[in-house]
Amino acid sequence: MNKVKSAPNPFKHQYRVWFPYISPYDPCPPMKAKYYVVPPNQYLGFQPPNLPQYPLEAALYHGTLWPILYSPYHKRSDIKGE
Repeated sequence: MNKVKSAPNPFKHQYRVWFPYISPYDPCPPMKAKYYVVPPNQYLGFQPPNLPQYPLEAALYHGTLWPILYSPYHKRSDIKGE
C-alpha cells in the first residue's frame, strides 16, 4: 500500500534546509547544509476574517496579535534536529 506523504504545514514548519554545491577546490571547510526561515506571512495571501487572537499580554510577548503569524527564534543547534 502506498503512503501519501502530506506537505508540511508552512505555519508550523518554517525552517528549510539548503545543500549548497561543495567544490573540491574550496580553500575553507565547507558548510554542508545551510538553514533559513520562511516567515508564515509569505503563505498568507490575505487576512481571513475571524482569525483567533492572543490575549494582550501574550500578543506583546509574541510580537503579533495573531498566533498564525508567530515565528519563534531558535538557535542553530535546535534547528538541525528538526
